[in-house]
Amino acid sequence: MSDLFDSAEKDYSHEPLAARMRPVTLDEYVGQDHIVGKGRLLRRAIAADQLTSVIFYGPPGTGKTTLARVIANHTSSAFITLNAVLTGVADIRESIKNAEQQKKLYGRKTILFVDEVHRWNKSQQDALLPWVENGTIILIGATTENPFFEVNKALVSRSRVFQLKPLTKEDLLKAARQALSNKERGYGKYDVQFEDGALEHLVETANGDCRSLLNALELAVETTPEKWPPEAGEKIFISRETAEESIQKKAVLYDRDGDYHYDIISAFIKSLRGRDPDAACYWLARMVKAGEDPHFIFRRMLISACEDTGLADPNAISIVESCARAFDRVGLPEGRYFLAHAALYLSTAPKSNSSMAFFDALHSVETQDADVPNHLKDSSRDAEGFGHGSGYMYPHAYRDHWVAQQYLPGNLTGKIFYNPSTQGYEAKIRDEVLNRRELQIASLLEEEIKNHPENFYTSEYNKNSPQRSATAKSCAEPLSQWWIDQHQSWFKPKEENLTFTPQDRQKNALLDKAERSWRSRLDSNRAELLEKIKTTLLSMSEIYRHSRVLVWNADDALLIFDLCRKTPEGATYGVCRTKKGIEILKTYQNTLDDLDKTKFVLSSGNIFSENNFARTVAQFNDAVFDRVFLRDCFAAKEDIFRCIKVLKENAPLFSEDARILLSQRIPCDSQKLSDLIIEQIVTKDTDTQTLELLKNMQAFDRKFYSSEKTQIYSWDCNFIKQSLSEAGFKFSLKEECLIEKRRISPAEANLWLDSENSLYGKELASEISSAGVDKIRQLLINNISDRIFNWKAANTFWCIKL
Repeated sequence: MSDLFDSAEKDYSHEPLAARMRPVTLDEYVGQDHIVGKGRLLRRAIAADQLTSVIFYGPPGTGKTTLARVIANHTSSAFITLNAVLTGVADIRESIKNAEQQKKLYGRKTILFVDEVHRWNKSQQDALLPWVENGTIILIGATTENPFFEVNKALVSRSRVFQLKPLTKEDLLKAARQALSNKERGYGKYDVQFEDGALEHLVETANGDCRSLLNALELAVETTPEKWPPEAGEKIFISRETAEESIQKKAVLYDRDGDYHYDIISAFIKSLRGRDPDAACYWLARMVKAGEDPHFIFRRMLISACEDTGLADPNAISIVESCARAFDRVGLPEGRYFLAHAALYLSTAPKSNSSMAFFDALHSVETQDADVPNHLKDSSRDAEGFGHGSGYMYPHAYRDHWVAQQYLPGNLTGKIFYNPSTQGYEAKIRDEVLNRRELQIASLLEEEIKNHPENFYTSEYNKNSPQRSATAKSCAEPLSQWWIDQHQSWFKPKEENLTFTPQDRQKNALLDKAERSWRSRLDSNRAELLEKIKTTLLSMSEIYRHSRVLVWNADDALLIFDLCRKTPEGATYGVCRTKKGIEILKTYQNTLDDLDKTKFVLSSGNIFSENNFARTVAQFNDAVFDRVFLRDCFAAKEDIFRCIKVLKENAPLFSEDARILLSQRIPCDSQKLSDLIIEQIVTKDTDTQTLELLKNMQAFDRKFYSSEKTQIYSWDCNFIKQSLSEAGFKFSLKEECLIEKRRISPAEANLWLDSENSLYGKELASEISSAGVDKIRQLLINNISDRIFNWKAANTFWCIKL
């Protein structure tokens, strides 16, 4: 067994930089915020030393082994590490024997870290299963292969799965700077300087692999001085040329036997089926560049020729077979023309000879990083765990066996590889290919217009034509560079799930029971309306399993139970108005594990009162929030201004992609008493004098509900939009009219129309006389007994991006 996780002080001088700089604490760990960010489940479990079996899955250099080392440094459990490549059943038995002794003699748990766990065969993985099941062993598995495919299903079902992603450029820069500033383990003793662009080149070509970056950094720094190590404080200047020599070439992320193999061939076939030659060329270039077997690609295209093209073009299979035979005769590199030729034929139906489109795509592969959009990934093995394939629209289910959807990666939106000529058969398909491109762009614009109308109808590009923005105009020329630049950041692909927890039936049953309980206390159609509010808010929120969610005024339990289910690897926090509310909510989760429980705190007042937000969330111990849910928090204009101030002043409490989800009723546009009486009480027998009074009351209502005198009515949806826009916030908005079935009591009627104590009653009396108000009051009271009215509420739903 390895001593990889020994924590004793040692001499680092003979270790590679990547080994020296391996983090030992959570604060040193770089990247993977969706797993170990503040408030996430795994971070809380590590800090509380309450880890359960987990599997870390991701490409090399993303921090799987490092994260295991961090856990080893935080836990009081015995820690054993095995490498599946070098060990077998005998080592497993020895580890289990040690674990049993630790439990029996010292009462300590044992954590077993298995690197490359997918390398063990089924019998070796089976040998662990009973001991994981009975709690003798807490397993930490690390694998570069999809665990839903390569790891024993029984082990996966007893483990939480966390997917690690390639590090971002910001993450890599942070790791590089840590190495350059650390005096004990890095190069902090020296004055290391870089030519402009040199360090950035190392980061760019590391392709998300921290180990690759640190290896290149080590080579660049330690080969620059005449002798190593130099004197402390000596200047070491790294030129761009040195950086380029240290990390020669970016590798295309692809594994011929692993996940990328299946995902990219899936994207390629779906692009052929969707008749998108640009995307087909791109995914073909990815496979060829990575060394995929051309015979495998031809085999899949032969299948596609019959499966997706079929009798719509009986020549397709002949063309592809001819290309395959030609490839066998010519070989690489010229054989790439035949691959491109067959792919273009299948993706356009009539024959195309524009094989050069492939090389445009190849250039893009060599110069840009791009991940497979989640909806194009292979869903056959892990749709439930990671949500791969979610959102993919099956073209055969649509008219003409085609549907507009994005097949290229998000950062290549609008990129054109294939430009059909006006010659021969291509002249026949040219209009159809260009028309489909316009329809794809139009479908993206249509969805964006719904979510961001302000980007289309208030744009600075819209000065010459107020009726139609430049974005809308660009539909006529969808290939313009302006369109590509303008939309690059707007269309964000649907993210895949990066974590997975097996279903906990006990927890779900408990949360279901809690939801049924609070609903049973609601009468009329109140539960139905609240369900609609909840559904709309959740649909706008883009909640992920690892999200950290805050629900303000959680006492009514509308959102809290559902969000707890949706964030098993994240966290859900609740702020309540009363201690009684906290007590009731806590009774529902008494039987849950501590890490699964929602934490509730008490608010000392209105969310936007002086420093209340910061004081309240401080009780969550340095938490950071991805989503915050609020309901009806604006009672006056001043609340809107305070909200904006609170959001700006508390920016450190929100993650980079944080969103505020707000359901807000608009009082001035909601039910007016005059309308209710006229529409639901007045009959054909109502006398003329009463009708005249009601007509005057209706005119008064229009004026009263827009008056600056009444703070609760002096603002509307447009005022909120203007305030948010002026503050620099981006947002999407949905408006709905909710109809509540409700009774009106005589006490309510008297209160509303009290000409002495009610502002509304007093103003109405001055408009139509006290006698007139009394007559209307009597009409209302005479007609409310045992009646249920439709009460209209203008409701808005906001998703505010911070």
